[in-house]
Amino acid sequence: MSDALPGWAHLSAGKVRDLFAPDETPAGRAVRATHGDVLLVVASDRISAYDHVLSPGIPGKGVVLTALSLWWFDQLADLVPHHVVSTDVPVAVAGRAMICRRLTMYPVECVARGYLTGSGLAEYRATGEVTGIPLPTGLVDGSRLPEPIFTPATKAELGEHDENVTFEAVAALVGPAPAAALRATTLAVYRRAEDIARARGVILADTKFEFGTDAAGVLTLGDEVLTPDSSRFWPADAWQPGHAQPSFDKQFVRDWLTSPASGWDRDADAPPPVLPDEVVQRTRERYLEAYRRLTGLDLDLLP
Repeated sequence: MSDALPGWAHLSAGKVRDLFAPDETPAGRAVRATHGDVLLVVASDRISAYDHVLSPGIPGKGVVLTALSLWWFDQLADLVPHHVVSTDVPVAVAGRAMICRRLTMYPVECVARGYLTGSGLAEYRATGEVTGIPLPTGLVDGSRLPEPIFTPATKAELGEHDENVTFEAVAALVGPAPAAALRATTLAVYRRAEDIARARGVILADTKFEFGTDAAGVLTLGDEVLTPDSSRFWPADAWQPGHAQPSFDKQFVRDWLTSPASGWDRDADAPPPVLPDEVVQRTRERYLEAYRRLTGLDLDLLP
């Protein structure tokens, strides 16, 4: 891909995104002269689940992630600055890439939960708490929490598990004041987003953010934000606590992988199977539906 991105050199590839930095060609120097210390963040169509990158990807997924992130960054700009400086990107990655200021990232996944499900539910069932926060008894899968909670996790390398940790562990890792700022900002952003989503008939059950500081030390929202990759979106009119909820996110892929239909043993060493065409298409439809419901807009993707 780097050959098709004049002025940019490939730095790294994550589960979903590729990062590029301006190179030493005239085109790269022009980027730095215009935007300063920046990165090109390219969202691929790769999809991951249970710490595996799956095959095949979901066609158009990277475009959905980028368009939805840009929409949310606009909705949240008065709460916290974001890292996007331009969408004037090379033609080869148009629609799926953003030029972003380089941040010093905090090594923490900032997770906000307004509803109990996923790893939070598993931890609650075992301990009655989530990352050290006691919760009322009698909660079930899909229960709305009395108030949103900050349940951070440490970032893991590709192929490793993120680990839920307490707020105290985050404070020991990054310092008490930055930890308090991460918690307060995470919950403020979640509450704003939850209100916006609910007004559009969508429940934002939980989500994760990544933050860093810019060159001036200002807390800044980075990576992607509030997409079906990083969030659980449920149709509000179908919400019924007590079981797994229908969703507009990659939970559909997770459910197929752990079903008898996939034949995959999550605890074994074998990689996950190839996703069937039907799973790919229905996952794509869920991502597009999330975009439509939240923004009120249609996204023009190739069939």
